[in-house]
Amino acid sequence: MRRKIVKIDRDKCNGCGACAAACQEGAIQMSGGKAAVVREDYCDGLGNCLPHCPTGAIAIEEREAVPFDEAAVKAAQEELAAKNAAPASGCPGSAARAIFRPLPGGAPRMCPGPMARAVRHDAAEAPETAGAPADLRSRLSQWPVQIKLAPVSAPFFKDASLLVAADCTAYAYGAFHRDFIKNRVVLIGCPKLDEGDYREKLTEIIKNNEIKSVTIVRMEVPCCGGLEKAARAALMDSGKFIPWQVVTIGVDGRVVE
Repeated sequence: MRRKIVKIDRDKCNGCGACAAACQEGAIQMSGGKAAVVREDYCDGLGNCLPHCPTGAIAIEEREAVPFDEAAVKAAQEELAAKNAAPASGCPGSAARAIFRPLPGGAPRMCPGPMARAVRHDAAEAPETAGAPADLRSRLSQWPVQIKLAPVSAPFFKDASLLVAADCTAYAYGAFHRDFIKNRVVLIGCPKLDEGDYREKLTEIIKNNEIKSVTIVRMEVPCCGGLEKAARAALMDSGKFIPWQVVTIGVDGRVVE
């Protein structure tokens, strides 16, 4: 049948995910870092997603399309509601979220895109505005941080400077938040204790997102070489040319190279 339906210009889409979050029917989802109409029968053509798009990538067109299936949408919504109400089978602490830090003067920093969950540190409760020394301020901007738990694609990865760090480095180097985590999306791991190789996961993250740079921070101990090796291989496997660097921390807390 011929009817009105949403059309998304992938060239204009910046991958923020705002339209997918606004689509109550679930017709729009993120695919390959871009928004796409994945279920035409879920799209009612009313365009509730239009005002949420910051780039004007969404329009309403009239064309041949399968009919809008209201019953199927309702059933999917009920299934999703039941799933969200049920006890989580995985760790609830692994839900992806952005952490909003206030800008100088107390103004909140804007979220780069919708997240499954979000944590806001407003000026009234943030350590930054409570007289904490600069070196003690948290610079973490996203969660989770473990490589094994991190999503392959998330809004906080867009135009991100990626920090791949051995988890011991933050304990050895006192100003780790100030000198390494600040203005970066951080992923941590321990190649000696974690099972498997990080190479595949890191490759997918770099390949599926617009990563600006990669900084690898490791300890001087030999086992940390596995993390550096995996990150280097992921950069090669991604097929992208991205600036990268390796920083090595000594067990006494000094930068050794």
